Amino acid sequence: MDDDDADYMQGSEDEDYGFAYSDDDDADDAGSADVENMYYTAKSKKEDNPEQALKEFRAIVDKEEEKGDWGFKALKQSTKLLFLTLHRPAEALKTYTELLSYTKSAVTRNYAEKTINSILDYVGGSKSGPVEVEILERFYEATKAALAEAKNDRLMAKTNLKLAKLWLDRKEYGRLQKILQELYRSTIGENGDDQAQKGTQLLEIYALEIQMHNERRNYKKLKEIYNASNSVRSAIPHPRIMGVIKECGGKMWMGERQWNRASEDFFDSFKNYDEAGSPQRIQVLKYLVLANMLTGSEVNPFDSQETKPYKNDPQIKAMTDLVDAYQRREVHAAEKILRENNSTIMDDPFIKQYIGELLRSLRTQYLIDLIKPYTRLELSFLAKQLNVDHEEVEELLIGLILEGKVEGRIDQVAMRLELEPKHSLQKKRYAALDKWSATLDSIHNTVLGKNHNGQRGDFGFGLPNDI
Repeated sequence: MDDDDADYMQGSEDEDYGFAYSDDDDADDAGSADVENMYYTAKSKKEDNPEQALKEFRAIVDKEEEKGDWGFKALKQSTKLLFLTLHRPAEALKTYTELLSYTKSAVTRNYAEKTINSILDYVGGSKSGPVEVEILERFYEATKAALAEAKNDRLMAKTNLKLAKLWLDRKEYGRLQKILQELYRSTIGENGDDQAQKGTQLLEIYALEIQMHNERRNYKKLKEIYNASNSVRSAIPHPRIMGVIKECGGKMWMGERQWNRASEDFFDSFKNYDEAGSPQRIQVLKYLVLANMLTGSEVNPFDSQETKPYKNDPQIKAMTDLVDAYQRREVHAAEKILRENNSTIMDDPFIKQYIGELLRSLRTQYLIDLIKPYTRLELSFLAKQLNVDHEEVEELLIGLILEGKVEGRIDQVAMRLELEPKHSLQKKRYAALDKWSATLDSIHNTVLGKNHNGQRGDFGFGLPNDI
């Protein structure tokens, strides 16, 4: 027995086996044994002679007077042969459509659902090479028609989710939006409110839509769906679904330069992916490290219990080294790590988008430390130390001066930075204190003057003199 038959056999434990036999029973058993032998004989020819196996599977279907188990299994094998081995999807669709007619009464509901899911998986999985969009649509339309007739709403929703994921992977956004609308309608109760029991399904739909908006860079709509997903309370979603939502949320916050919120969402995403056993956890861990560095935090993201086991992972090692270089403010070491680990860091378009921001932050910190002992520095010297051009050094210094992190000015004629001496800074501070004190004295005198001119009672409380 192989995997194709295992699901069917699992459903037999609830059947009632009797021990009273009649002549008719013996005849039926003999006929069933013949069909079973035909099935396994045909199955043994699948690899060496698929065309002959296909004919023998058809003979099984034709032999059964009523739709039964062996005919269903023969159609299942025929569909698989035609689609994956012989690459004739149009003929595979015909046998699949015929198979769907067996799901009403010939086989158990669970076995029918597993078979349908299995077929749709390899139809959309491109195991046999690229599949035309029209062929995919026809397979799913046939499935949905059969499920609508059988009133199997649960499997209908699962089928639509599977199709939506397929369109998302193929970037067929127009088709995806139509399926999403259909899925949203299925979560609406008779009173027009979202049914609480369908909260989990609603989060799955949100996860698909939020990925679409992320890929299309529609951040306004992405934020709307993200906020809607956070308002769903009555749901027990698969951790992978929450991983997707939180990952897209983290990317959204990164786009808004809200590094702390991005770091929080990436951490939640990482934990969910890790719980689900998804390989995406490694990529999200890289995003978490990136966001954490952009916050300027001195806390090492690998100090937490959840991330510590991945500290020495080959795909993460470069990010670990980058964190160490960042915290030591060693800009040259960080640049070297980025050059030597292009495949694990810079190949990701999302990370690459923010590396410039990260290096700018690191160079800024390095620059502050570098100029502390001096009162005057040539811009060419600073450019050489940072390994950047004069324009970038000047831009960094202007930013620091405007933010008040550096007290000085840039002599653009001599191309040098002139820093305020410490005693000059002290004078400025004392001058500011004097000005502040003088302002307080002025306010004090004004208040006293108003109080003296307006008093009417002995104690100046505004009471009439004749009282």
